[in-house]
Amino acid sequence: MLKIFIPTTMLILTIWMSPTKWMWTNIITSSLIIAMMSLNMFILPSEMMIMTNKYFGVDCISSPLLTLTCWLTPLMILASQNHLKNNPINRQQMYLSMFVMLQMALILAFSSTELVFFYMAFEATLIPTLIIITRWGNQTERLNAGTYFLFYTLLSSLPLLISLLYLSMTMNTISVNLLNIMPEINTGNKILWLGCLTAFMVKMPLYGAHLWLPKAHVEAPVAGSMILAAVLLKLGGYGIIRITMLFTPSTEVSYPFIILALWGIMMTGLICTRQTDLKSLIAYSSVSHMGLVVAAALIQTTWSFTGAVILMISHGLVSSALFCLANTNYERTYSRAMLLARGLQTMLPLMSAWWLIFNLLNMALPPTTNLWGELVIMVSLFNWSPWTILITGLGTLITASYTLHMFTTTQRGKLPQHLEFMTPTFSREHCLMTMHLLPMILLMFKPELISGGFS
Repeated sequence: MLKIFIPTTMLILTIWMSPTKWMWTNIITSSLIIAMMSLNMFILPSEMMIMTNKYFGVDCISSPLLTLTCWLTPLMILASQNHLKNNPINRQQMYLSMFVMLQMALILAFSSTELVFFYMAFEATLIPTLIIITRWGNQTERLNAGTYFLFYTLLSSLPLLISLLYLSMTMNTISVNLLNIMPEINTGNKILWLGCLTAFMVKMPLYGAHLWLPKAHVEAPVAGSMILAAVLLKLGGYGIIRITMLFTPSTEVSYPFIILALWGIMMTGLICTRQTDLKSLIAYSSVSHMGLVVAAALIQTTWSFTGAVILMISHGLVSSALFCLANTNYERTYSRAMLLARGLQTMLPLMSAWWLIFNLLNMALPPTTNLWGELVIMVSLFNWSPWTILITGLGTLITASYTLHMFTTTQRGKLPQHLEFMTPTFSREHCLMTMHLLPMILLMFKPELISGGFS
């Protein structure tokens, strides 16, 4: 873990000490090297946690998420290049530093075995994200979005802090490894479990506590949307899996949350069909997919945990790519409204091919890992209660309908007159899409890499 964390801290020096004309090249190259080094995390024995010291360790649940974080950092930097080209050099350096600090906090969060360290890293992700949204967002509503994000996250984190302090006082330890083998905690304190879970439910977000997410996504710059959808939501899923494995409460306590998550799959899918804002549609689709992950994590079976981890990784790559594609549209049309950007297939045919590929991945076309994740979750939910097949089945139909609606609205039809003179696509954008697609293709051939060690 240290061989990833220490080079990541050195990226800040790279940003501030590189010559101006080489800064972007140096930072992208360095972060790509770190991403390649992080692939070693996949080669872990499935039954144990590799400990760096008594505070930090990596196992088969955290290692895929850690690798995803490292892989997306160079992609976010690559996606931001056009957005920042007119900014003064010190602002560009500050922007890149925020993402490096965010990556450091995420690495610490995914590798902490002490729950207080995890809480500190979990909260530390808030500050760089807030600065990125409020400083580099596109419109004045970004301040309102930042306020929503700040207060939702802070208020939901207070019960988690109180629960961890109480746990530390009563158990004399908050190490995940020790708590797992202590029989006292397995009896399950329901209030304690609920307090720990609140912060992660809002971070996911669970339907009903999701209002901050579309605002934050819509107002954030492209890299902010990528990191929010691809990694920060997965931090909530990781926390839910860890806490449910730790407390193992009776499933009856989880019923309200499972019902809310399943209801949210349908409701947010229906909201997506009525969206006119492209980024807002992709943001709501994230809430719909994360509803499946919440439901899977709360029924606490081996298969459901496997499906949750697979779907989190697959969704991270696909949603990040969709936000990149939405940004390519925005940079040419200066509007997020889908009706103002229709018929782009005639002008940008190769970009339209990328749209088709990632829309098919988003609607879980066979043999993608999205399909593996959704099928495993749906089967485990069906075994738990056959009635869930009605909602999950309807959810997949709605997902297919709004995904196809998004593709046909933006790509098909007659090109409006105001788009007849348009900037062609750049090699940078195609490189970005390829680097999103490549891991998806590789994981199709070996999905057990991201099965969380449960399979």
